[in-house]
Amino acid sequence: MPDDKPRVEKVSIALTADMAATIRQAVDGGEYASVSEVVREALRDWKYKQQQREQKIAELKTLIDEGEASGYVPAEEAFDKLIAKYQAMLKDDAAA
Repeated sequence: MPDDKPRVEKVSIALTADMAATIRQAVDGGEYASVSEVVREALRDWKYKQQQREQKIAELKTLIDEGEASGYVPAEEAFDKLIAKYQAMLKDDAAA
């Protein structure tokens, strides 16, 4: 039967004095049982945020692709066409 427990690996990290004090306060205040628990939660939060960013980037890429497929025209090109159109209208009005 395979071991279902996650393998634990010890690592050493360097923190600023402020970060270390914040962690100690959280443990001393009873919010967490250990420094390791604080770090594990921080890593879970970081991983979640990374996944959210990746999802948002994928959604934006999809929206860009949909926009381009729907007849996308670069803004500069669209403005050039509008300027030419209204300049032609002004010339027509002046000639009349």
